[in-house]
Amino acid sequence: MRDYEGCTAVVTGGASGIGAATVRALRDRGARVFSLDRDEHPADDGVTAVRADVADDNSVAAAMTQVVEESGGLDVLVNNAGIGAAGTVETNALDEWQRVLDVNLLGVVRMTRASLPHLRRSASAAVVNTCSVAADVGLPQRALYSASKGAVLALTRAMAADHVHEGIRVCCVNPGTAATPWVQRLLDTAEDPVAERTALEARQPTGRLVSAEEVAEAITYLASPRNSAATGTALTVDGGLTGLRLPR
Repeated sequence: MRDYEGCTAVVTGGASGIGAATVRALRDRGARVFSLDRDEHPADDGVTAVRADVADDNSVAAAMTQVVEESGGLDVLVNNAGIGAAGTVETNALDEWQRVLDVNLLGVVRMTRASLPHLRRSASAAVVNTCSVAADVGLPQRALYSASKGAVLALTRAMAADHVHEGIRVCCVNPGTAATPWVQRLLDTAEDPVAERTALEARQPTGRLVSAEEVAEAITYLASPRNSAATGTALTVDGGLTGLRLPR
């Protein structure tokens, strides 16, 4: 399916995991894709890799200038960049709260603010934010991360209301625990990484973690010009974690 033919898309956090899978999916469906990441990363055919830090105003502005100068516009923004945190409201230091919120929440704000002037000129404008089931489900040792993603969920709906009459759709995807390098790094900080992964898989009704490609499929569905009625939508892709209560 080439439903993104003629569209320009930006994906933050595009170097790995869900971001990289989304970059590939958008490219395969016809988009010209700019993969933004704070780390240097290679780019496949049809993809331009841009080094950018969503926690830095100047870096975001420079990246968006490059995108528009090279492509002539912007149609789709995927706010995917994010970082994790483990701990309670008490155990995460305040500077860690500020660091995570600066990336997970204000990174979405910075990127969207920089993109809006260009999205307003598009006939197929869409913003999709990578949120999390942590926005809806109380998870132990995830107070800071959950707070950041709860804010992203609320922001998604508020932005959808603010920009619907401008023809800009705003949605989010709420993944469950995904098998990505980001999750693996978080597991590596546990006392017993193998036991922690086994526990994560066991809490999934499907018995496995969500794949990055499955989340990317949801993102490209929401952003597609073929789905112009989808706005303010939060699409959960979690292997049944939030919706199913199976007998043990």
